[in-house]
Amino acid sequence: MPGELPPVKKLAQMEPGQEADVFVLMTSKEQLHTRDGKPYFKVGFRDSTREIVFPIWGDSPWAEACREHWTPGQYYKVRAVYRETSFGPQLDIRKIRPVVESDRQQGFDPLMCFPHTRQDPGAMWEELSRLAQEGIEDAALRSLIGKILEDYKEQMLIIPAAKWHHHAYVGGWLEHTLQVTRHCLYLAQQYRAAYPDLQPPVDVGLTVAGAILHDLGKLREIRLAPAGIQYTPEGELVGHVLLGRDMLREAAAECPVPPETLLRLEHIIISHQREPDWGAPKPPMTPEAFLVHYADDLDAKF
Repeated sequence: MPGELPPVKKLAQMEPGQEADVFVLMTSKEQLHTRDGKPYFKVGFRDSTREIVFPIWGDSPWAEACREHWTPGQYYKVRAVYRETSFGPQLDIRKIRPVVESDRQQGFDPLMCFPHTRQDPGAMWEELSRLAQEGIEDAALRSLIGKILEDYKEQMLIIPAAKWHHHAYVGGWLEHTLQVTRHCLYLAQQYRAAYPDLQPPVDVGLTVAGAILHDLGKLREIRLAPAGIQYTPEGELVGHVLLGRDMLREAAAECPVPPETLLRLEHIIISHQREPDWGAPKPPMTPEAFLVHYADDLDAKF
């Protein structure tokens, strides 16, 4: 109908020739020159579904605005027609402006401009909480882990697991931690049954707790910013291993566990990367720490 606004779409939903409004993050702007020496800009925009990098030629009606005003790290509302060209996918821009607060009424959220886990974060958190309740028999330890899960739930639902190595997307920390915990629960139960004479026996609950907490420090080590996944000052200067140990101690001050339990749990956290070159102050020296290390290493490399 005349005057009807185009739909709000994700970049990956746009069909060739279709006009739509999209909320995007400008990821790059680079000034280059053609073979004839004419200046142009190569710009990049992304949302959670894809990134499109394309040229803004010197004779484009957007050339001056691009040069003077478009800023990488800025969120934009763009009205454009999607094109497939010899230069690759392009947005034929009709309108563009920085995002404003009222755009939230149309569904804008900064998180929509980052890659996401394919899993439901809420469902993953619920399963992780259930594994803690069912897999940890010791009441004090179960309460401690439950407190940590509740206290940091909001961050756990969105934080990536890493800046680039693995699970580097919204919800990646939770996806990775859940998978490690699943593996650890299974392996701890299997090895406890296979080696009943081992003293002390494999502690299933401690293994599950260590799996849940092994990367806890990443909640303070990394953050989502318009420029992408970045390290916090604490992350740069201290690192997630020691940050996680500190966060555990903070929680244990309010929800105490026996000193030996706390010590063994701290050991799992500080040893889970095994090698000093990988950031581990100590190598794994208990069965539970070995299980968490290998489950973590497997999932990070899979």
